[in-house]
Amino acid sequence: MTQQLQDEFDSSVENAEAWMKAIQERLRINDNTKGPRSALEARLRETEKIRALEPEGSLKMDLILVKADAALRSISEDKKHEVLSKLKDIKALWEETAIYITHCHSRIEWVWLHWSEYLKAQDEFYTWIHNMRVTLEPDIELQLGLKEKQWQLSHAQILQNDVLNQSVLLETLLEEAASLFSRIGDPSVDEDAQKKMRVEYEGIRQEAQNRVKLLEMITKEHEQYSASVHQFQSWLNGVTERLNCCIGEATKSSAEDKLKALKEIAKDIRSGGKKWKHLENQCAEVVQNTSPLGSARLKDELEELRKALEQLKLRSSEEEERWLKIQQSESAYESQARQLEADIQKLKKDLQRLENDLDPGEGEKTEDEFVALWRKCNATRAALAAEESKIERLKAQLKELLRFSQDVQPHADSVVSAIQQYQSVRGKASKMSTDTETRLRRLIQNPLQSFEQWKPSVQMLLETPEPELAHIEAALAESSQFKEKLMTLQLKKDYLNDVLGEEKAESFLQEVAEASKEREILHRSLLQSKSKLQNLVLQHENFDAGFAPLKKKLSAIKAKLDLEKEPQPDLLGKKTQLQRLQMIQDDLAELAIHMEELEKLVQSNTTHRHEMNQLSSDSQAVKRSLEMMIQQSEDHIQKHWVYNDKLSDLQQWISVTRGKIDSFQDADGDQNAEGRLEDLERLLAEFPDKEIQLHLVEAHGQLVMETSSPEETAHVQAELDQLKESWKSLKEMATGLLKKWQLSIPVSDKKKKRGFVDSRWMSRPAFHLFDVDPNHKQEKMGEGQSTSSQLKLLHDFEEWLRGENTKLTKILAGTPSSAEEIKAHHSKLEELQSRVPHGQRLFEDLLHLHPVIGSSEDMEELRYRWMLYKAKLRESITSPVGDNTQTTALSSAIALCSLVCVLQKRSGGVCSYLHRVCRAALPLQLLLLLLLLLAFLLPLAEETHSCTLANNFARSFKLMLRYEAPPPT
Repeated sequence: MTQQLQDEFDSSVENAEAWMKAIQERLRINDNTKGPRSALEARLRETEKIRALEPEGSLKMDLILVKADAALRSISEDKKHEVLSKLKDIKALWEETAIYITHCHSRIEWVWLHWSEYLKAQDEFYTWIHNMRVTLEPDIELQLGLKEKQWQLSHAQILQNDVLNQSVLLETLLEEAASLFSRIGDPSVDEDAQKKMRVEYEGIRQEAQNRVKLLEMITKEHEQYSASVHQFQSWLNGVTERLNCCIGEATKSSAEDKLKALKEIAKDIRSGGKKWKHLENQCAEVVQNTSPLGSARLKDELEELRKALEQLKLRSSEEEERWLKIQQSESAYESQARQLEADIQKLKKDLQRLENDLDPGEGEKTEDEFVALWRKCNATRAALAAEESKIERLKAQLKELLRFSQDVQPHADSVVSAIQQYQSVRGKASKMSTDTETRLRRLIQNPLQSFEQWKPSVQMLLETPEPELAHIEAALAESSQFKEKLMTLQLKKDYLNDVLGEEKAESFLQEVAEASKEREILHRSLLQSKSKLQNLVLQHENFDAGFAPLKKKLSAIKAKLDLEKEPQPDLLGKKTQLQRLQMIQDDLAELAIHMEELEKLVQSNTTHRHEMNQLSSDSQAVKRSLEMMIQQSEDHIQKHWVYNDKLSDLQQWISVTRGKIDSFQDADGDQNAEGRLEDLERLLAEFPDKEIQLHLVEAHGQLVMETSSPEETAHVQAELDQLKESWKSLKEMATGLLKKWQLSIPVSDKKKKRGFVDSRWMSRPAFHLFDVDPNHKQEKMGEGQSTSSQLKLLHDFEEWLRGENTKLTKILAGTPSSAEEIKAHHSKLEELQSRVPHGQRLFEDLLHLHPVIGSSEDMEELRYRWMLYKAKLRESITSPVGDNTQTTALSSAIALCSLVCVLQKRSGGVCSYLHRVCRAALPLQLLLLLLLLLAFLLPLAEETHSCTLANNFARSFKLMLRYEAPPPT
């Protein structure tokens, strides 16, 4: 027992010692503050984990103490010393480990906290840097006036002081960074980072100082400008006061003294202009650093100073001028009187010289001499007109002298004498000019009068049926002579303006221009008459050269058209044929253009015109035939498309239905037999409509085969046979499956009845009567219904069907126009549609009673009328109200249903079926004819003066333009 306690103590000591050494090793690894922040944080977390293990060490020490106590009680005294030594060593090791844990964690935590506080202070410093940069980065805002600029400068100085005060914080941060770098050695706090902080601070400080300097310069500049403005205003007030004193003094001083004082004031005012210019330059510099509103105020202030200066200058100049006028008034009269006498003497000499030049001479004169004399008279009149201004100037000078107080009567007599002499010379020149002008007008108008006399003779020559070539050439020669004369008159426009005046000359030149145009027309007519005689022979040769190719080309087009009359083998061939026909149509249009060009050459030749008319008639016949062939080709393509679409739809339905029936057969052993039977019955309910669609496909196939080649007809017939076989096999498959399930699944009497009816529907040919099930017949006969009641049921169904058909016909006869009428129209059709299931049940009951009722043909007719009614009602509901195609769609449905019945009728009853079909469809056909007649009568209800009635297409079915107004011609 003692040895066990000793071993337990030794074991616990060894475990504790190993644990403590491991802890010390971990502490030694993490006892380092160097490196990045993430590493320091990891070491801090590690020391926290180690510190969390300290209770575990205490627990181990307590365990050791317990073990030691137990061992000391049981061991001998010589071994106690060894136990106590080990206990002392382990306690020392634990104290060392605990102290190491505390010191290591505290040291790392202190460095971590120191770094965090530094980063926080650094972030605040950079935030301050950012805010200051945002504040200082924008350009200086322009201010309104001097006071605002001073406020702005004060604010900038405050910002500068704030920047300078931040230098203390910067130094503290740099010291902390240096201290921290010595402990952690991280690049984020090295010397480069410290330099970066100092550089950024220096940049902010420099920018703040520059801003303050700039604002000081702007403020000082504005202060200097304001001082200059005050100085200029003081100077302006002083000069204004001096001027007012000079103007307001009594007349004691002489005019010379007044003028001398005013000149001194004017000199000062001129120097004031330089001062204002200097102010303007200063203002321009200040405006550059001022807001727009402040600039406007400065400019307005400067403009007011300028206006005040200009007003002062104006008052000074007015006063100076007034005193100058007073001084110069006495000398002005003497100088003006001398000038007036000199002008009068000079005018008299000029008038005498012009009067001597008006000598006409003696003897007859030629046209050139008349022109020279007329021009001399005009020159004299022009000179006299120029002298008239001198007369007016003399009168004005005389009026100027009247303002003075001196006697002006001698000068007035001299002026009157000069005026009388001027009027005498002007009358003589006017008379001579008029006589000369009259003679010149007669000479100018002679060529125009000669042309008017020559024009009727030429017109008579042109009206002659077969004029002689010599007469035409002579007339052409005379026309050339008149051309030269008229052109000469047109070139003398200035001369005519001088002789006749502008208005008369313009009118005369218009007459000459009209005469020139008439001469040109006559000349061209003469040339055409001459060339016509010369070109009669050439026309015959040119026509033969152009007519033969056109006739040959038309024959080639006819040959191509004959080749296109053959039926095409398939839809692609029909499309290709349509493209070829359109190409032939383009060739025919090109031929028509060439024919129009050739017709212009043969208008005067009766024989050639007859040949062109014949060729044009043949071309029109070919054009009409081509248009009919194109229309037929488009119809054939459309019918083929419809056939392909309906065939594809039905084939797809057969394929899908066959897949469903196959899935029903595969699931024959399933438990949900009733559900599958209902699905099959719903599927079989689609067979009657699809059987009608089958016959519609056959009808469309017949239409396609009528317009196709034998190869395509055989191909279409093969497709139809294959479709019938697919239909027959599908129907037999469905019928067999239905009978199989009906025999194996017990259902209610009602479902049995419906199942047997559907089975009989699927097992018979299209539109033939069902074979009544014997069991069902016995069931019906067993109900006790008599033959008379069954016949009454047939009569009631016929009456009900006739009434429904009459209601449908009345509804279709109406043409709703408003929204309410359209809504009522739809509601009536939906009411009829809601009664169709009731009619279907009545008809099925009649089918069950068919052997009792009797005639198969009567039931077949009744069946046809019932199917026709349902088709009409379905088409009426699906067609849009008011659509013009509604009647056409109904007619197509009726015709196709009739065709289906005829195709499915056995050969022995064709005539009987045709009789019943015509009798049943006759009311609707009469209604359609009535609607068509109303459509033709609509244009007659329009106004009498309507282009619609005059249009050849007014009663056709082609598109046409409508013009609701009186005829334009």
